Amino acid sequence: MEDYYRQRAPYYERVYRKPERQADLRRMEAALAATFAGRTVLEVAAGTGWWTPHGARDARRWLATDLNAETLAVAAAKPLPASVELRVADAWTLAEVGDERFDGAFAGCWWSHVPVQRLAGWLATLHARLEPGARVVMLDNSFVQTSSSPIVRRDAAGNGYQQRVLDDGSVHEVVKNFPTADEAFAVLGPRARSPKWTPHTHYWVLTYELD
Repeated sequence: MEDYYRQRAPYYERVYRKPERQADLRRMEAALAATFAGRTVLEVAAGTGWWTPHGARDARRWLATDLNAETLAVAAAKPLPASVELRVADAWTLAEVGDERFDGAFAGCWWSHVPVQRLAGWLATLHARLEPGARVVMLDNSFVQTSSSPIVRRDAAGNGYQQRVLDDGSVHEVVKNFPTADEAFAVLGPRARSPKWTPHTHYWVLTYELD
């Protein structure tokens, strides 16, 4: 998946040009700024930074991280708020973040790529970087037959896989899961205070505060 997104970086944002997704995107973009106003936020798997300027608009500080320098280079070319810092970091460990702590966290279109057997562990890694009361927002795709790539297989753990074709014709298999609200709430556990699931047609948004 690392290679896939590095190679796709120059044209990754085509997915956000799909006409049927525009209404959902505008609603989610508009809601992000107020959610993180005045906060110090860690963004995980920022990719090309589509969500970064929306979430960071009123934030006190916003650290956008991604494993690939190629995707962050696309983000760096955007007119980002002054609060934004871009940093190469591994989403699985967040080791490059050091000892910094945050009172907000955001991940756009990352949850679906986390294998179900690794999700609880990854959330624990993220939560360890956050202060009590930190506000967390996750958003990701919903499966829509006419807009989403089909799931071509499932493994023994229940993970779904899609086959993605890049412009050079290469085919890449990536994990792509579509959780329900109940499944997401269950894996979050009691540390997530007042979790809220907002369904859109092509996306979902999960918000909570860390107890």
